[in-house]
Amino acid sequence: MADEGTTASGSGPGRIRPTGQRRKVHGTRRKVLTVVAWSAAGAVVLSGAGLGYAYFQLNGNLKGVDINSALGTDRPKNADDGSTDILLMGSDSRQGTNGKYGDDGGGARADTAMVLHVYKGHKKASVVSIPRDTIVSRPECRKTGGGTSPAAERAMFNESYQIGGPACSVKTVEKLSGIRMDHYLEVDFTGFKKLIDKLGGVPVTTGEAIQDKSSRLDLQPGRHTLDGEQALGLVRTRHAVGDGSDLGRIQLQQAFVKALINQVENVDLFGSPSKLYGLADTATRTVTTDSSLASVDDLLGFAKGLQGIGPKDMSMVTMPVTYDPADPNRVIPLEKKGKQVWEALRKDRPIPKSATKGAAGDSADASEVVTSS
Repeated sequence: MADEGTTASGSGPGRIRPTGQRRKVHGTRRKVLTVVAWSAAGAVVLSGAGLGYAYFQLNGNLKGVDINSALGTDRPKNADDGSTDILLMGSDSRQGTNGKYGDDGGGARADTAMVLHVYKGHKKASVVSIPRDTIVSRPECRKTGGGTSPAAERAMFNESYQIGGPACSVKTVEKLSGIRMDHYLEVDFTGFKKLIDKLGGVPVTTGEAIQDKSSRLDLQPGRHTLDGEQALGLVRTRHAVGDGSDLGRIQLQQAFVKALINQVENVDLFGSPSKLYGLADTATRTVTTDSSLASVDDLLGFAKGLQGIGPKDMSMVTMPVTYDPADPNRVIPLEKKGKQVWEALRKDRPIPKSATKGAAGDSADASEVVTSS
C-alpha cells in the first residue's frame, strides 16, 4: 500500500523469530467445553473436561496444517507480549455435501476471513474482517498441487486459499498486516451447519424481513432459533444490510458471531454428557487447525485462554477499504486507515474509531437487523 485508496504492496515489519515458537496461552481454573464457530468460514475453539474416555477418538479427528514449515522464516516477528493473533477462515468448497451450494470453479476459496487479536491478559479481543473481494498484493506461494505461484500485484484476496491453501492465506494476511499469525482455524459450510445443529441452534431477533433465494433464507421480523442451514444462509446473504456487497454481509457475520458466543455461554453442557461428547466430536471432526493446535491437549490449553471473553469484550471491525475505481465489484485497502488498524494490534492496543470512519461500508449497520435473543 503506497497511498490512500491504493492496492496493498510490500511486507509488514519483517523481523524473524525461530520456527515453531509461539506465544503462551494463559489458562483458567474453570474448565468448560466451549465451541465458538466463526460464521461461514469462521473457526471453532474447543475446550473441555471429563473427556478422557474419548481422548484418542477426539485426537484422531483433528486435522492439522504445518504452517511454520510451509512458510519458513520469511515472516513478521512474533510480538511476544502475551497477546495472540489467530487467522479464522471459512472455505467455500463445494466438494461432497457442499455441492448443493453451487460450483466452486474447481477449487475452494476463502469465503470468510477474520483476524482475531486476543489482548494480553486474555480478557478482551478485537476482530478484523478482511473482505474476500479485496484486491491485494499477494506474495509468492507454494501451490497446493506442487510448484510455485509467483507474486501478484493485483490479486483477489480469497484466491490465496485456492492457490496455496491455508499457508498461502496466512502468508497473504501477514504481508497485508505485518502481524505474525500464531494460529490458524478453519471450518467449511457443512462443518459450520453441523456445529450449529449440535449446539441446539442460535437464538436471534430480526428487526426486519430477510429474504434471499440465493442463500436459501426466509426470515420474518421477530425471534428465531436458527438451525445450521438458516445460520449458514444468514452469514452468506448479501441482501440484508447496506448496498448488497460483501461489506454488508460481513456486518451480518459479525452480529451472528456475537449471538453465537452468547448462546455458547448459556448452554448447560455439564447437564448432558452425551451432548458434551457429541459437540466435542463434531467440532474436532470439522475444524482444521495449524499443527500446533492439532491435538486435544493443545486445543484445550488454547481455548481455556479464550473462555472468559464474551460478546461485550469483543470489538469487531472491517479492514478499511474503498471501492476499486477499476472494478466497482472489488475493493482496495485504504493505506493510512489500515495502518492504524494493524499498528494498534501490533502494539496490543484498541483499534481507534477513526481508523474505520469513512471507509466503504462504514455506514452499514447490522445491529438493527440481527441481534442476540
